[in-house]
Amino acid sequence: MTRVILAILGTLVAVGIGAYVFLRTAAGGLSAMAEPSALEKAVARAARQMAIPPSAKSAQNPTPNTGQVLADARAHWADHCASCHANDGSGNTQAGKHMYPPAPDMRQPATQNLSDGELFYVIQNGVRLTGMPGWATGAHHDEEDSWKLVRFIRHLPQLTAVEEREMEALNPKSPDELKEEQEEKEFLNGDQSHEHTEHHHH
Repeated sequence: MTRVILAILGTLVAVGIGAYVFLRTAAGGLSAMAEPSALEKAVARAARQMAIPPSAKSAQNPTPNTGQVLADARAHWADHCASCHANDGSGNTQAGKHMYPPAPDMRQPATQNLSDGELFYVIQNGVRLTGMPGWATGAHHDEEDSWKLVRFIRHLPQLTAVEEREMEALNPKSPDELKEEQEEKEFLNGDQSHEHTEHHHH
């Protein structure tokens, strides 16, 4: 019976979204540069809630809340999640800000009030109609990684400047950044070689 009700609700939401999209398009297009309306934000929140089955909400986090678990999660977040969510979870990145809807500030109640099981389910399965992918089948990501990330999400409101600096060193580098780092390394190595040569001649 619950599945039938959810199916009906899903259909109604889909029809509502379709009608809204039609009217919005007729009024001037669907630019992703525009600020999402209150209705769109409400639909996005509803889609997230509907995507999480009731059984997932009560799931308990099996990973301990230790310094090592948080360190592992920080490193994983910096490498896999920060490009959209930012190291501090604010969503203040080029990719995060230009999604539609934008990546949420995960330090705020809308995320922090979710249960551990809900956060885990979203990480594992993603949310349709948003930019959030599911990581359940990732080659370098397993369930333990997801549970550790839940611990880190809980820690985001208390993230320190020292932790952020450590994460910056782990963020993926663009080709331009890698080239710049290589040029700096070659320049420094060149200076050292030159100093060594001068010292040898003396």
